[in-house]
Amino acid sequence: MSQVTVTLTVNGQTQTITTDAHKTLLYLLRDDLGLYGTKDGCSEGECGACTVLMDGRPVNACLVLAGQAQGRTIITIEGLAGDGELHPLQRAFIRSGAVQCGFCTPGLVLSAVALLERQPDPTEAQIRQALTGNLCRCTGYTQIIAAIQAAAREVDHA
Repeated sequence: MSQVTVTLTVNGQTQTITTDAHKTLLYLLRDDLGLYGTKDGCSEGECGACTVLMDGRPVNACLVLAGQAQGRTIITIEGLAGDGELHPLQRAFIRSGAVQCGFCTPGLVLSAVALLERQPDPTEAQIRQALTGNLCRCTGYTQIIAAIQAAAREVDHA
């Protein structure tokens, strides 16, 4: 089996990992780094459960080969909280009741983080567009959209 050595920054820490060349970023994060917040929902890039930020942009980790992450900066759901405080989006999801079963939540939160970085005061249409790659089977997205709007106001007034 062919191996690849990858050096990348994950949640602020530089990691060098030798792994199978066919392994995806999703399983590099889960198997090699023990970061289980990134979920495998479909393995086809359809559901968004595996969404992480790569160089600040949301990507489906199930579609990225580990070798393609060479030199990249990756943020997972575990990397959002800092100094014992949840990220404003994480707090807003809790307060708004936007967490149902929780399986899709990490991907939704990371997609929303990327949205708010590029558009600090998004419209509902912009929020819906940003979440088109993330499926939630438990809700009608009303509470998720409300959470993102609340987080935008919180960050805006911080």
